[in-house]
Amino acid sequence: MPHYTTKAIRTIALVGHGAAGKTSLAEALLHGAGAIKNKGMVEKGNTVCDFDSQEKSIGHSLQSAIVHFEHENALVHLLDTPGYPDFAGQAIAALEAVETVLVVVNAQTGIELMTERMLRWARERKLCTMIVINKIDADNLDLPGLVADIRTRFNGLVLDLPAHGAKEVVEVLAHDSGMADFGSVAEAHNELIERIVEEDMALLEKYLEEGVEPKPSEIHSPFESALRAGFAPILFTSVRTGAGIKELLHVIANLAPNPTEGNLPPFYKVQPDGSMETFQAEPDPDKHVLAHVFKVVSDPYMGKVGIFRMHQGTLKQDAQLFVGDAKRPFKAAHLYQLQGKDFQEVDALIPGDIGAVVKVDEIMFDAVLHDSHDEDYIHLKPMRFPPSMTGLSVETKRKGDEQRLFDILDKLALEDPTFIIERRPATNETVIMGLGDAHLKAKLEKMVSQYKLEVDIKPPLIPYRETISQPAEGHCRHKKQTGGAGQFGEVFLRIEPLARGEGIEFVDAVKGGTIPGAFMPAVEKGVRQALDFGVVAGFPVIDLRVTVYDGKTHAVDSKEIAFVTAGHKAVIEAIRAAKPLVLEPVVDIEIIAPETAMGDITGDLSAKRGHITGTDSHSPGRMLISGKVPLSELTDYQSRLNALTSGRGHYAIELSHYAPLPGPLQQQLTSGFKLKEEDQ
Repeated sequence: MPHYTTKAIRTIALVGHGAAGKTSLAEALLHGAGAIKNKGMVEKGNTVCDFDSQEKSIGHSLQSAIVHFEHENALVHLLDTPGYPDFAGQAIAALEAVETVLVVVNAQTGIELMTERMLRWARERKLCTMIVINKIDADNLDLPGLVADIRTRFNGLVLDLPAHGAKEVVEVLAHDSGMADFGSVAEAHNELIERIVEEDMALLEKYLEEGVEPKPSEIHSPFESALRAGFAPILFTSVRTGAGIKELLHVIANLAPNPTEGNLPPFYKVQPDGSMETFQAEPDPDKHVLAHVFKVVSDPYMGKVGIFRMHQGTLKQDAQLFVGDAKRPFKAAHLYQLQGKDFQEVDALIPGDIGAVVKVDEIMFDAVLHDSHDEDYIHLKPMRFPPSMTGLSVETKRKGDEQRLFDILDKLALEDPTFIIERRPATNETVIMGLGDAHLKAKLEKMVSQYKLEVDIKPPLIPYRETISQPAEGHCRHKKQTGGAGQFGEVFLRIEPLARGEGIEFVDAVKGGTIPGAFMPAVEKGVRQALDFGVVAGFPVIDLRVTVYDGKTHAVDSKEIAFVTAGHKAVIEAIRAAKPLVLEPVVDIEIIAPETAMGDITGDLSAKRGHITGTDSHSPGRMLISGKVPLSELTDYQSRLNALTSGRGHYAIELSHYAPLPGPLQQQLTSGFKLKEEDQ
């Protein structure tokens, strides 16, 4: 059994924009806690968290990494996450495993795109957050201005302050006087105490009536309560000099919530009638085991690795576990905790622990592991991942490697919830979808370096969609006689457009049994096949209702395949009569760039059918530009942005909506498309 209890555990995710120093901070915390002898450097490729060969070569994180250390009687599970928007999927998934998020801010560049986005995702999950301003030893900083910005945006108060030219920091909880590089230690101390005692009526009364401040032993509970309410304390560090590392370790061990605290993880249980009921996992080691898989890795030596957060019960070696709603268990023959790339075997895991099992084929991302059928149908509310909007068509260089390509792509998709594989039958293409060019480039490089498979790629593909603009009807009488038993099925249906985002509705309105109920799933299958394939340009059809209202059968010749075909062809006929059109994805774009380049950037976007929705001062000399622009106009946008800003701008996108393509572009996409004869 572990020598620690659940109340001694802390789970922490390091998040923030790229180059904020998260991996270096993780290294400094490991070194400061004595978990490693020598502190590695990202530039030298010898850190514990960036152990992948790709990460070493490019100098930044591509995936989340898990480490742990002990400090001041606390066991800390620390997750280091990527900071660039293209790799946000790994960072978002890590939020499902922790109580506390440390948002790391680069003191030189201030609040950046992923800083705000990650903090927003963390707060949607109701996680406790702290802000760590890193690189406080850099030149030409405006730390007072940055602190004021954080306080305004994120409800923050300083928990410590730089002192002696940023060579060290002074804790303001433990000191009510002293010198700091800016601000007043006494004022910061009083402001912090006042905020903390607001969470405890007894402490508040003593403070207001007698002027008695809470003792150190009384601080944790109201401090943790303030964190749950959205309070975001601000800390300062310099990984290079070590300033603030000791103080940050102390805060993590003594003030961060343990798994019995924090806001409850949003589990729910699906009831027999299909309704969902809130389920409360209890961090009790004596309850049934309940764990959530937040990361899956295909390791060349360990096989499929499922990495999970323990929420309930005690998991011991050789335990029998169910994956999700599966009826047959697997045996957890070995249990591990991770230290970067190293697997450290353990005897047991308790609530709050982050552990791993290997060589379990059934394990999938977002699965719930449990040891009793009492916990069947329990799920964790999934995180909201940004849509994958950048695509490439891939095919093998060598004939005969097609199956191997699919196997490798499946493994890559297994590891990353934002890496999507699409098979497009209309164009006979295999398409990989990701969050950006860098995301897809990293996957392609991994295919070569780890799996030794090279592929040919075509220019980025845009995920267009098809829809209809008016109601219409379709009919197909499928009759085929080849000697002996034939095929017969007849379908009448109508279609009508739905509002954007409503998807596909299939309605069975047949009366009198003209199409027996046993054949209706076959009709729906044929309809959905046609919609997935596309009718006018080869892209999936969205946002319409299909109502089957009549049909005919034959006592001998009617069979499922006949109604699949009839449904397929009837809906194609209806769509062609419903004034179909092609939709294009329009994205929200946020750009942070030097204010001197604002005119060039807005002009460039306007020339690309985009429009600006807002501009705002972001930090000294830098602007935040917001807008909407068709995704097709952003091919290789980072290169254009680099040219406009001398390499000092960056951007992030997220799907806004689908809109009709302009007429000439509609014609370009539809004119060259023709359904195969068997689909017509």
